[in-house]
Amino acid sequence: MGMDFLTRRGALLAGAAGLLSACMPGRGTTSRGAGGAGYRAPDPAPVAVPNAGWDSWVEGFKARAAGRGISQGTLDAAFRGAGFLPDVIERDRNQTEFKRSLEDYLSIAASDERVGLGRQKFAEYGPTLRAIEGRYGVEAHVVAAVWGLESFFGTRRGNVPVVSALSTLAYDGRRGEFFESQLTAAMRILQSGDTSPSAMVGSWAGAMGHTQFIPTSYLEFAVDFTGDGRRDIWSDDPSDALASTAAYLQRSGWTRGLPWGMEVTLPAGFNAGLLGRGKGKSAAEWQALGVRAAGGGALAGGSIIDRGGPAFLLTQNFATILRYNNAQNYAIGVGHLSDRILGRGPVQASFGPDVTGMTKADRQELQRLLTARGFDTGGSDGVIGAKTKSAISAFQSAQGMAVTGEPSLALLQALR
Repeated sequence: MGMDFLTRRGALLAGAAGLLSACMPGRGTTSRGAGGAGYRAPDPAPVAVPNAGWDSWVEGFKARAAGRGISQGTLDAAFRGAGFLPDVIERDRNQTEFKRSLEDYLSIAASDERVGLGRQKFAEYGPTLRAIEGRYGVEAHVVAAVWGLESFFGTRRGNVPVVSALSTLAYDGRRGEFFESQLTAAMRILQSGDTSPSAMVGSWAGAMGHTQFIPTSYLEFAVDFTGDGRRDIWSDDPSDALASTAAYLQRSGWTRGLPWGMEVTLPAGFNAGLLGRGKGKSAAEWQALGVRAAGGGALAGGSIIDRGGPAFLLTQNFATILRYNNAQNYAIGVGHLSDRILGRGPVQASFGPDVTGMTKADRQELQRLLTARGFDTGGSDGVIGAKTKSAISAFQSAQGMAVTGEPSLALLQALR
């Protein structure tokens, strides 16, 4: 992680599009906005360049950090290979405030590729996840779903040197105090011996490991599940990272055995004034009002929201997921992906047409037809991202049409 969310990483990614990663989501984990929503190769690591101002800032930081109890040896080792990363500044300044619809978000968060890999990883790491559940009381499939959204099950952990990234952002000054606090926390992690400067890599904004902890969250919640004396969230073995995520959720109020929520159906004439978070009722009260679980089975107590088609009943555990990442789409994405990992089906209710009048099926057909004509959209998931828009523009240009790059029913008709 990450997608269009404001996370536990706080000001770290305010206003950033997650990743999803989906994501969701930090955090870039998947090919969000590229037409398809699946895995893509990591971006090249940013290259450090000489910067006298950064050099001077680092010397001042070292003096401040020494006053905070960071040893000279730790500081020297941390900055020995560090440098100023202009690419990080560019990414920070060029974040776009944008929100995907829940339909698009779930198309990414629970894409066929992510669900398939999730079920594979859930089977592979089942014993570890069950042991984590036994210790922390957070269901294995929920922990796995966080892993899936934050780093595409460990395949997109980030390759940016954290000390370089955080010092660059702190020196830049736009959120200098926040990033200096994260840099100081990173020094404490290094001083503890949990990892080395060369192994401490992550996203461009300093989120690290399989489940994308920032340094201050790491210091507060990370655990040594393997018992090797280090809280290693960076290694190929995800055990410590997954356990750290479970510890975070446990300490944030997770209740074992309580679902995150569920899709529900509402009766005809249902009072819309009962909808909304904070308007909770017991399972029996919802049952009496005609609410039913879309997949059958028992209801839980909680509040109900209607997201333009599907309605979801959300429990207190949903609120706990929001403590991990304070965005409603993200929390629904974690819950839904956790259900899919267990073998449950997709959302049952239709979201209906978007603002262009197109349904998801229309958008998928548009992508398939464009690709068949030689204008590659990168997939046919129905999510209109940058690659699909480029394909639309190229087709429009080739046909002598006005180039808008935007989908429409008229464009779909022209392709048929």
